[in-house]
Amino acid sequence: MRLQKGRTMDPTVAVSAALNVTAKVAPGLAGRGAFALFRRPIGKARVRPVDAPLVERADRGRLTVAGKGVETYRWGDGPRPVLLVHGWGSRGMRFGALIAELQERGHSVVTFDAPGHGESGGTSTTILEYVDIIRELQLEHGVFGAAVGYSFGSLATFLAVREGVKTEALVGIAGVSRFDHLVSGFIEELRLDTRLEGYLRRHVERDLFPEEPDLWRRFAVPRAPEEVAVERILLVHDEDDRRARVHQFHETAEAYGSRADLLLTQGLGHHRVITDPQVVTRVADFVDGARGPGAAG
Repeated sequence: MRLQKGRTMDPTVAVSAALNVTAKVAPGLAGRGAFALFRRPIGKARVRPVDAPLVERADRGRLTVAGKGVETYRWGDGPRPVLLVHGWGSRGMRFGALIAELQERGHSVVTFDAPGHGESGGTSTTILEYVDIIRELQLEHGVFGAAVGYSFGSLATFLAVREGVKTEALVGIAGVSRFDHLVSGFIEELRLDTRLEGYLRRHVERDLFPEEPDLWRRFAVPRAPEEVAVERILLVHDEDDRRARVHQFHETAEAYGSRADLLLTQGLGHHRVITDPQVVTRVADFVDGARGPGAAG
């Protein structure tokens, strides 16, 4: 690939090109390389300057999950706080705009940085570690007034609620509907040789979840919706989302039927949907509707 003078190649593009070349002669080796890239977030998201005052006001704590330190954040001390669960390669403060809006409306808010993200320890994490963190926060704070998950965090939050976490309402923003889509989306986004998808799936089964014989069914939002004991659900997605394709929104909406309120936006993509003022207002309005007497923080 020829580069213009003075410009450098995106390291992810370079790695993708190298894996594709390797896949032609040693697909097993390329598969291991793809898995190493898949399981670790690339870089750490920074706190936006506009959100820095929120960080300074947070009551910060620390959990330990799978031997890794997990940084937690809380604003307010009221009962039934709103839990916010960030996506892959992100951090709790990605919800800065929503945190500020919920605080202004009198809600207490809880979030965290997953292992390998933000201020937490480790270099990587799994969906089961996300669920363990959510459970620990439940033990500390009690039933949540609402649980809001973004992207990968939405997948993890639905799983946590299906498996016993209690919340009055559930919100999925730009939600991944199935773990399968993380694998296929990774191959598509990095433009990897499609032959690597099978190798990557086998590494996920063997190396990430060796004790999960049915992980592709277990880690799927549409599976067994009757086991998600929440009557009020809001699903938010953008038609132009190129990371979590919009068919995942429709699949989840169909599974949850009349329980799910739907907001489908246009032109925001995967990243801007979480900070868009109209989306923030809609989510906060939904959380207000979920709040019971005495739940303000």
